[in-house]
Amino acid sequence: MRALVVDDEPPALSELTYLLEQDGRFDVVVAASSGTDALRALDAGDVDVVFSDISMPGLDGMELARIIARFARRPQVVFVTAHEEHAVDAFAVQATDYVMKPVSPSRLARAVDRVVEGMTSAPPADARAEPGAPGEVAEAAGPTAAAREAGPAPAAPDERIAVELGGVTRFVLRSTIRYVQAQGDYARLFTATGSHLVRVPLSTLEERWAGAGFVRIHRSTLVSLAHVAEVRQSQGRVSLVLAPDGTELQVARRHTRDVRERILARGPRT
Repeated sequence: MRALVVDDEPPALSELTYLLEQDGRFDVVVAASSGTDALRALDAGDVDVVFSDISMPGLDGMELARIIARFARRPQVVFVTAHEEHAVDAFAVQATDYVMKPVSPSRLARAVDRVVEGMTSAPPADARAEPGAPGEVAEAAGPTAAAREAGPAPAAPDERIAVELGGVTRFVLRSTIRYVQAQGDYARLFTATGSHLVRVPLSTLEERWAGAGFVRIHRSTLVSLAHVAEVRQSQGRVSLVLAPDGTELQVARRHTRDVRERILARGPRT
């Protein structure tokens, strides 16, 4: 693999570069001391993963990740930072991992493991985007007519969402999320074991996760069809019963037809 390390502090940049060079899974490790230098490095050659600090002068790590998210061939991003408060924002840019400084070799190795998992589970490059030069930005004018007719684009095999529990950053797999409810500009993710608040609007999740089987059943609720165990109808109202605890959610009338069609198209739950 080829890695790019980005940090404006020379000691941190040198240490992280050294640690990655000791990992036999990397053929090349390139260092950049700013977000602008990182973009030049990305334009100069293929990079599989970017290990970036967040708090940097000029183009910071979060802004860099947002630019990378528009690349036709997008490298993975691992944030390496001393600040916990950006963990929720990492979800919005689909970061692979969030590593706290000071970095231990064992924690960094786990982050690299996740990068490798992401590479093996990702679709081939030619299935994700048209071939282009390294660092090429994907077309931003919106989906083509053919894409719109084809429906939502397939989602990635799974996605890790950074959440905070008692000051500790953890990652929740999208496949474990049963439903999502809007709470202002935030969204609460409900799994079988609890719930997590993330700073992402429900509309953003609806668009991003449509290909993963999430459907809006109410103006404030998305449901994962993979977790629907039963569909009930009473007095013209439809509700969905979720596994494994039987949580029942009402479907708004305006969404009933779409929900039925999506469930029929998906087939029985296995």
